[in-house]
Amino acid sequence: MRLQFILSEIWIGLRRNMSMAVSVVLVTMVSLFFLGFGLLARSQVDTMKDYWYDRVQVSIFLCTNNSDTSSCAAGPVTDEQRQQIKSQLDEMRPLVKEVFHESPQEAYQRFKVQFKNSPIVDNVKPDQMPESYRVRLSDPSKYAVISSSFQGAPGVEQVQDQRALLDKFFTALNIMSLCAVGLSGAMVLCAILLMVTTIRQTAFSRRRETGIMRLVGASAFVIQLPFIMETVIATLVGCALAVGLLWATVHYGVTGFLATILPIGFVGVGDVWAMTPWLVGSGAALAMVTSWFTLRRYLRV
Repeated sequence: MRLQFILSEIWIGLRRNMSMAVSVVLVTMVSLFFLGFGLLARSQVDTMKDYWYDRVQVSIFLCTNNSDTSSCAAGPVTDEQRQQIKSQLDEMRPLVKEVFHESPQEAYQRFKVQFKNSPIVDNVKPDQMPESYRVRLSDPSKYAVISSSFQGAPGVEQVQDQRALLDKFFTALNIMSLCAVGLSGAMVLCAILLMVTTIRQTAFSRRRETGIMRLVGASAFVIQLPFIMETVIATLVGCALAVGLLWATVHYGVTGFLATILPIGFVGVGDVWAMTPWLVGSGAALAMVTSWFTLRRYLRV
């Protein structure tokens, strides 16, 4: 009998405050979606780091007719200088894992692919592209060894570490993921305030029923439970929608599209399911704690 009464009270409360319950559902959905998206973004950044840092290269650009550095004062790189650089790289194994020579024509073809939709391609000629040695290291963190050996050497215009460029890229991605988590935090605060408002309004509209329940000797737990369950149910619905939205984003947007055009590892649906218990549990816990503290303040039992 008591269970049937509590269930009926929960249903009556949800029906009376349907608009507020829907608001809690939507705010919870948005906040947990951004939180889950931010966590997935952080995981994706870590995955991409493992992929790209394993393939990072050091580029040794050789002197051309247009070079203006002091090491290129004598003019373009000579065959002797080119051979000296190659021999020195061979002597630095096993730190130097692989060496690729890129001619100006090959550099120009790669440039056209990278900037195929940019008008700057029309303003660049093959003879303007520098030839280079692309060096893959067994330990990319030891770039300084290569830099100190070749920076300023005869025939070398510049030594560039792709890791430094990738660090800037990954820093930007980390900032974006942190912004998503920060936005989710703001939305969680909105959800808490909305829960408090909903519980206050529900408690006020049912003050007569709660007064009667006190008079007949109902315990504080029995009086408070319907209010708590209404909030928890609305929050769980929002959690389910957030998980569904994350699943659709990863399934169709990431594994269904990005993974088919980019040959790198991406987060998958399994990552969404792995964080689902945490998202649902944290949402339910937040709803219960918020409801309990609000009822202690506004519903004297």
